[in-house]
Amino acid sequence: MSAVAAPVRSLPTLQKLGSKVDRNLDAQAVAKEWFLAFADAVNSRNYITVASLLVEDAFWRDMLALTWDFHTYEGRDAIQQFVADQFPKFEPSAFRIRNDLTRLHLPYDDIICIQAFFDFETTVGNASGIFRLVPLADGSWKAHTVFTNLEDLKGFPEKIGALRDHEPYHKRWMESREREREFLDEEPGAVIIGGGQSGLTVAARLKALGINALVVERNKRIGDNWRNRYAALCVHDTVWYDHLPYMPFPSLWPVYPPAPKLGDWLETYAHSLELNVWTSSEVVSVEPGTQGKKWSVKVVRDDGRERVFQVNHVVFALGFGSGLPNIPNIPCQAKFKGQILHSSQHKRATDHLGKKVVVIGACTSAHDICADYVDHGVDVTMVQRSSTYVMSAKEGIPRLTGRLYLENGPPTDLADRINASFPNFLLKLVHRRVAKDLAEVDRDILDGLRKVGFKLNMGEDDSGPVQLIWQRGGGYYFDVGASQKIIDGKIKLKSNGSIARFTPDGLLFEDGSTVDAEVVIFATGYADGRTAYLRLLPNHLHDAVQPLWGLDDEGELYTVAREVGGRGPQATKVAGLWAMLGNLAMCRFHSKHVALQIKAYEEGVFGERY
Repeated sequence: MSAVAAPVRSLPTLQKLGSKVDRNLDAQAVAKEWFLAFADAVNSRNYITVASLLVEDAFWRDMLALTWDFHTYEGRDAIQQFVADQFPKFEPSAFRIRNDLTRLHLPYDDIICIQAFFDFETTVGNASGIFRLVPLADGSWKAHTVFTNLEDLKGFPEKIGALRDHEPYHKRWMESREREREFLDEEPGAVIIGGGQSGLTVAARLKALGINALVVERNKRIGDNWRNRYAALCVHDTVWYDHLPYMPFPSLWPVYPPAPKLGDWLETYAHSLELNVWTSSEVVSVEPGTQGKKWSVKVVRDDGRERVFQVNHVVFALGFGSGLPNIPNIPCQAKFKGQILHSSQHKRATDHLGKKVVVIGACTSAHDICADYVDHGVDVTMVQRSSTYVMSAKEGIPRLTGRLYLENGPPTDLADRINASFPNFLLKLVHRRVAKDLAEVDRDILDGLRKVGFKLNMGEDDSGPVQLIWQRGGGYYFDVGASQKIIDGKIKLKSNGSIARFTPDGLLFEDGSTVDAEVVIFATGYADGRTAYLRLLPNHLHDAVQPLWGLDDEGELYTVAREVGGRGPQATKVAGLWAMLGNLAMCRFHSKHVALQIKAYEEGVFGERY
């Protein structure tokens, strides 16, 4: 069978559409007219008309609202089929446009659209949507993208704000809290493996929906997954991008918080939200349940006590690579007389004062570690094995986020929905332009790197870092100063020739050159995240666990915020096992999706995945 060719995608430019636009037009009136026609077609179940309101190469992205899954449909025919299949099941109704959020959007001189928000209901939930209209040559406007997202389950709202507990608490709070944390009176509604941002945000979302989860963290304290990393680590995303659900960062925090500070905040977060956390504890097995629940989870605490929980839901929140180092198999490591570490084992530059250090790798961790060594007067060489995408954080992050996450940007919840409303394959086209603009503003740094032999790329298909993030979770560096140290020769660079083997005194390369070292650090990322999952599961379930990270053929992440069986043929075998990972922003947004699915299962309202 021959392979199906990928569709030829392009941006909806005015030239492509053959249109001209009066930029003083009444955007609200245009959006309202289109939306009334759309709502009327949906209410009358005229799905051919629904599809006709979209351009031929339109996208529709749905997150749980109409599919109980994460899908992006591309092209009018595929969208019409999706609408015809799913709308009778979900019966979308009560459509309301948000006039206050309707805007004429001009991202580039040759691209103009009207962006509008709407709310609607289905048989089981309350949902939101975003559509973008583009102008056609005949003066009409049609949708180029539609995004729909499940917000809440009917009858099961989050108990926040006005719905919080209003009763005075006259009981012994400390005693009651301890019994709840120890699960002395009930089994948890879910067990969450991992107490980083992934696990804590899911626990917080579940608590808001009335499900008490147990978070099991192997470290001594919540936040140690950040505190125990290398001392120079700081968050490379901005503070506005990284707020956590229900409890945003204080307004006096720095833009790029250091890792120990973030670790302390995660600990504060868990304490303040009264999340049930067992630290210095470890899940040692997840087996099929035997007492009317799907899963039996064995937990061992630091004092040797064991507890087996029977639950329907287990959330794997173990981070990228589940903390398992990826160390390339370079021959003759045993002959090396010095110290070999992975970046996850490295702590601080002062541990190696007066020594020659080699860092293998040329992405974020490698740059951070090398820069820290230079700042402490340590002789350090970066070994670059393949090209890296580099952009300045100062110039790049505002461009990549479209000015959504800024000091005076829109509310985070609103920004998250705008961000998610762009299908990844469409975003790739936009980011080709962004990457080109960035390369121009970063020209001095990039030219300087090229002159000293640093190998650069422009990302997948010249689209910058975002596709690298989605596909690999790495391969880039957002420059916060290390690039200039490379240009100035303060960080030595070895970028020509592959490593042949270790020698007693360093590394030998295939071209015959050598680099002396007393310490070698592998900044080479982490293993396949499934490895840690499989260690906990019985062998007969291993084949059912699908890839965690990377994009499927619709441009959606494989199993993040889904059950780990994804759309695989054996998905039912691992129903109730969930994957949650990503940066703080992803965890903030997708933790609610995980919690809504679990709540829907528990309340018997979860339908069939499409």
